[in-house]
Order: sequence, then C-alpha cells, then structure tokens
Amino acid sequence: MSQDQITSLLQEDRLFYPPRDFQEQAHIRSLEQYRALYARSLEDPEGFWAEMASALHWFRRWDRVLQWDPPQAQWFLGGQTNLCYNCVDRHLQSWRRNKAALIWEGEPGEERVLTYQDLYREVSRFANVLRSLGVGKGDRVAIYMPLVPEAVVAMLACARIGAVHSVVFGGFSSEALRDRVNDAGARLIVTADGGWRRGRIVPLKDYVDEALRRGAPTVEHVVVLRRTHQEVSWEPGRDHWWDELMAAASASCPAEPLDSEHPLFILYTSGTTGKPKGVVHTTGGYMVYTATTARYVFDLREEDTYWCTADIGWITGHSYVVYGILANGATSLIYEGAPDWPDPGRFWSIVEKYRVSIFYTAPTAIRAFIRWGEAYPRRYDLSSLRLLGTVGEPINPEAWMWYYRVIGGGRCPIVDTWWQTETGGIMISPLPGATPLVPGSCTLPFFGIEADVVDREGRSLPPNTGGFLVIRRPWPGMMRTIYGDEARYRRQYWEEIPGLYFSGDGARRDERGYFWVMGRVDDVINTSGHRLGTMEIESALVSHAAVAEAAVVGRPDPVVGTAIVAFVVLRPGADPSPKLKEALREHVAQQIGPIARPQEIIFTDGLPKTRSGKIMRRLLRQLASGEERLGDMTTLESAEVIERLRAQMGSEEEE
Repeated sequence: MSQDQITSLLQEDRLFYPPRDFQEQAHIRSLEQYRALYARSLEDPEGFWAEMASALHWFRRWDRVLQWDPPQAQWFLGGQTNLCYNCVDRHLQSWRRNKAALIWEGEPGEERVLTYQDLYREVSRFANVLRSLGVGKGDRVAIYMPLVPEAVVAMLACARIGAVHSVVFGGFSSEALRDRVNDAGARLIVTADGGWRRGRIVPLKDYVDEALRRGAPTVEHVVVLRRTHQEVSWEPGRDHWWDELMAAASASCPAEPLDSEHPLFILYTSGTTGKPKGVVHTTGGYMVYTATTARYVFDLREEDTYWCTADIGWITGHSYVVYGILANGATSLIYEGAPDWPDPGRFWSIVEKYRVSIFYTAPTAIRAFIRWGEAYPRRYDLSSLRLLGTVGEPINPEAWMWYYRVIGGGRCPIVDTWWQTETGGIMISPLPGATPLVPGSCTLPFFGIEADVVDREGRSLPPNTGGFLVIRRPWPGMMRTIYGDEARYRRQYWEEIPGLYFSGDGARRDERGYFWVMGRVDDVINTSGHRLGTMEIESALVSHAAVAEAAVVGRPDPVVGTAIVAFVVLRPGADPSPKLKEALREHVAQQIGPIARPQEIIFTDGLPKTRSGKIMRRLLRQLASGEERLGDMTTLESAEVIERLRAQMGSEEEE
C-alpha cells in the first residue's frame, strides 16, 4: 500500500432524502438541478461568479472577473464595493429596514433586537468613532469582545471605512492577544470591561491591560464597552468608554467605496505553536462567496430566524453569523454564553423562545448534548426548526443520527459542511432541498469548487481510497496570503502538492462521488503498515450505546509502529469497567476491522478542547506517549481536564 493512501474501513449505507415539502420551496430543488448548475460553474466559472456578484451592490462594476497567477488570485478586478453597505445599507431601501437584523440574548438573560435601521445607525456612529481616533483605510483594528451586538457593530464599522479588523476570540489569554495584536500591528483595540461565561465574569479589560504591559507598541487607543460594570484600571488618553464616544458621534457615515481586493480582515488560526498565522481575506470575492454559500446551503428565506452558535472570533462567526447572513438580509441570532448555563437546556430554551428555524453548530457540541441526555431537548418545543447544520470537524454517523432524530424530529435535513478559515466559506456540503444525505458524509462540492482526493503527486485516487483532500482551481472566497509571510502561504498551501490547494485533511470519495473527510493528515495513525484516519475509529466507538464521545491518538510502539489509544467519555449510567473496555475494543473490531482495535482505552470525564470546542489531540498524543512537557496550551478551554487525565494515567501505571 502506498504511504500516500489512508485506509478507509468505515461503511455507512443509510440514505435520507429531502422531505417533499422542504424540496418544493427550496432554492435548489433536485439533484439534477444541482448537477446542471455545478457543471455550468466549472465550465464557465467567470460567467457563473459574475452572475452571483451581480446580485450584490457595486459602486463600480469590475473589469475582469478573475486573474489567476498561481497561487495568487484576484477576483472582480477593477470593481469597487463595500461589504458593510451590502450587509446593512442595501436593505434600507425596502421593508427590510424594520426587519430584525440581530437578535441577542446575554447569558444572564438580557434580550435585544436590532433592526437593519438600528444597525445602520450604530455602525455609522462607531465608524465615525474609529475615524475620530485616527483609524483610516488599511489600518488594523483588534476586536476582543464577548458575543454582544457591539462586537458585530465594530466589525461592520471597520468594513465600512476600509479598516482591517482582526477579531481575537474573547476566551484567549492576554499572551495570545498580544501576539496577534503585534503580528497585525493593530492601532486600536475594541474590548469590554468583561463578559459572562458560566455565571462568571471574564475580565477582558484586565487581559488587554496585561497584553499592553507585555508590549504592544503599535496600540494607541483602547475602546471599552460597559458590559459587566465591574471596576477596571484606566489609562487616560489611551482608554475610552464606548458609550461616551458613541454619544458624541454622528449617525451618518457614508460607506467607503473599496477596491475588490482591499483587505477586509486578518483572522488568526488557533491551536498552533510558534508564530501566529494570520489568514488574510479581501473584500469582493469573500463577499460574493459568503453571500452565495449562505443563500444556497442554508436555503435562506425571508421569514427565517437563523442561529449559528459560533463566536465571531472564529471564521464561522465571520462568515455565517455576520457577513454571509446579513448580506442576504436574514435575521441572525447571537447568544453570549455557555450551552449548559444555567443548565444543559439553555440552547433549546432559546430555540423555543425565538422560534429558531435554522440551527448551525459543531459536532463537539452535539456530542455534549448526547452526554447530557435527551431529557433536556424534550422539555422544549423545537417544532420551529426546519434545517440543521454542522461545522468544524467531521461528524460521527451516530452523532448525526442523534441530531437528526432528537433535535430535528426526523424532519429536518442536516447540512454537514466542510470548509476552513483559509477557504472563507463552505466548500463541500449538501444542498438541503436537493442532496440525499448519508450520515457522516459532507456529500458534494459547492458551485465552482473542484475538489479531489489525490496522492502526493496530485493524481486522483479511485473511489473509497483515502488520500489528500485538495482543491484544483481558485474560488472567490479563498485566502490571499498569510499576513506578513507570503513564503509560508506558498509553502504550506500550494507546494505540498504542487499546483493544488492542499487542505491538510485526509478524505475519500465513495461511488456516489460523496466526500468523507477523515480528519487532519497529522492525525493519521500508521499501525501495522496501515494508515488509519482517527475519525473512523472514533465513529465506531461513538456508535456503541455506552459512549458519548471519543478521541483517538497514536502512541509509538515497537511492534506495530503506532499503537491506537482511545480516550472515551461515557454516557450517564455506563460503568467504566475492564469488561466495558474489552467490549469496546471488540466493538471497533466488528465495526471496521481487527486492524483498528485500540490497544488501550482510557475512560475520562472530559476531553481537552480549545475554546472553539475542537479536541486538542496533540495534547492527548503527548499524554499517551508519556511526555512531561505538553507545549502551548493557551487556547485550551480548561487545563483541569489535562491535569485530571495526567493524574489518572499516572495512577493506572502504578497499579
């Protein structure tokens, strides 16, 4: 077997067709319609994307749709537009001006609604605030806030005047904030006195002060929102209260016509060690791609109340809480706090209260819902839901089934979306009125996306052969570079498999042409000459009735090369016994083959996750290998999980 191939053993044959009533009202109503549009988008990509772009406002129409000098793409050359104008001003010319743009619920229970007219006034005022503090076109602004409406206002205000925002997730440490602020050279930080998380105040202003004490020489001003109202330290001349500046600002600020390739934002990818990696997205192509994917993947309708649970500190929040949703004139719901505060029914109470119709969340959240049990969602009326979605990592088929059955009531299509910070928007996903669904598969590429599974030389692999997931041609939402490091951009994304965009993920395609993402190539385990994707082993474990969640890593082994180690979180009532360990090992062997049987199973009450909910398998690999120093943990949600695991594994070794 080639070392470029990944053995795929997971089999899944369940098929779910779009409900007829959903299909009849959908934007794309059949697989045949999808295939015809997809073929057109590949045969005439410039004509296709010109048509999509024409649905949005341009101050000046482009001269040329695409200039492609690999790996540099420029989209809608010569065109001038403004993404804030398309998300806000454009909707004021119709009845939408009085439609809810944002619905917000704070963790303590406050509620606010901003119409598109309200949003226009707030954004215009804050754009004038930024200008009054010396921020202009091309200047970088760091946004480090809780998930409150003002965070969205700050993003849109930057886009309005051509400032480049860099949103840093409000759960990151002062050190992580400083590194990102310095890499971007931010002139101004927008923050809050604090935010709420599980009933406690997260002291954001204190973290900003610490970051500046550690050294952030480019920062001239800090704008502070009063959110939690505790006392904070203050440096006159540098620090300013949001409400005081807004009170003095005009509600009129025309949107700046910007070149299509003007940088819109820098977003730093999380979980890496060393120098932060700032992904740069520009204005026109990103606008067209996020608006188009949001419209078709979520089948947006005027009456929808759409809720994506991501924070705006992540790309999902940028594209599918703010820009893609508001560009379509939809209503976007945002919630500040934790899903289990004050109890694990909080999300479902919000769905019932606001009659949410589209719900987009991460597989890690779904696995937490499973662990908390069906009783919580059963307490609430979820009948308003018509579409579910997942994002962030591959979803295990059994978690997909639970989501479909318990949350969707067996009536809601699920859009399992694959994409990345670097891609800007959704790349592979079902279209809910057209695509038959298979649990665990993200199905088919979006319009204009020529995805493939290849070997190291870029040769397409046959069906059900695992390899590297790549994209063969440019698309409007693609990143343009890594900020300040063009060489790294070329090396990491375009030179690994020359001439192709390398995603870093392993995948396979089945006989239908459906894509199955098998996890990061870095997470592949080479055992007894077979390269196994961790996702498939995790899926087999989660399909057992006793298991809520699992993470699989490799540990060096003198016999098989790499031993399979599984960290397993059990459902309530399951007994973490030696008998269950053996039953789980045999269950994996029966599900996907003896080669995948874990050498070791470690029961745990939780898994180490980033603040965005992704499992930090690197830390688990290091623990399983007995390493003392675990490296960078700045993005970890809670270090207590690691300490408990370390103590537990140490005591088991002594026994």
